[in-house]
Amino acid sequence: IWLNADKLSEYDYWQFWRNTSDEDVIRFLKLFTELPLEEISKLEKLEGSAINQAKVVLADEATAMLHGRDCLAQIHETVENMFKGAGESTDGLPRIFVSESDLEGDGKRFLDLFLELELATSKKDARRLISGGGAKLGNEKIQDENAALTMADFDGKTEVVLRAGKKRAGVVELK
Repeated sequence: IWLNADKLSEYDYWQFWRNTSDEDVIRFLKLFTELPLEEISKLEKLEGSAINQAKVVLADEATAMLHGRDCLAQIHETVENMFKGAGESTDGLPRIFVSESDLEGDGKRFLDLFLELELATSKKDARRLISGGGAKLGNEKIQDENAALTMADFDGKTEVVLRAGKKRAGVVELK
């Protein structure tokens, strides 16, 4: 995991901690946060899906220590929008810029976009993501690994969201 925001966005750093396993969350709260042990003891009593509250606390505290508390509001808004369908803010997501000329003709291949957004580690990984049904443009599955993003995909907007699985996403924005 990168500590530099240029290498790993604040949102992705937060998501790393949020995805901690149930078994590790209390231990990580003790090791990687400055929360008082009394507060951690209260979180330790959570069971079942309520343990997710402790994971959010872990993610918030670890992210605040590295990036400051100011970024948390934007991260929470992004999480709310992505996973609970509350709106359309993409401010906390990793983002790349393309020009209209990049999208002319056949467009820019999704394989390349997933790599640029670091949603895939290689073209092989991106192909696997697409063939497995985990790659989406907005909420539509990308079916063809040779498909490309074109101006028509923007549908009059200035940005589109690419998703890799349920928890990772990035934005392609027109410049």
